[in-house]
Amino acid sequence: MSEGYEWAGDEAAASGDTVGSGAFEFLLTTAASWALMPLLLWAGMRMTGESGAVLTVVGGLVWAGVSGYFIDDLDRAGGHMPIVALAAYVLLGTGLAGAGPGRRD
Repeated sequence: MSEGYEWAGDEAAASGDTVGSGAFEFLLTTAASWALMPLLLWAGMRMTGESGAVLTVVGGLVWAGVSGYFIDDLDRAGGHMPIVALAAYVLLGTGLAGAGPGRRD
């Protein structure tokens, strides 16, 4: 995400920082992140044999919230999301996966 936001900043600087410059790149980066995280969650669930859409839906929504909250950290050059936030996201996902009804063979 930080690379995409850097791209948006470069586009804005190249066009003279006019109103709306770099907005397309910024929105494209944000949309790609919000669309790819649920897809990655779903692919990981399929690879591990898990079922259920709750983790995918909740995980995608939480990712949108977390990345939106830390967007200022990601938007600056070399910025990244705090490790504590990423660890909390992983722990939430693990808890949601463990709280499910489980597989029946």
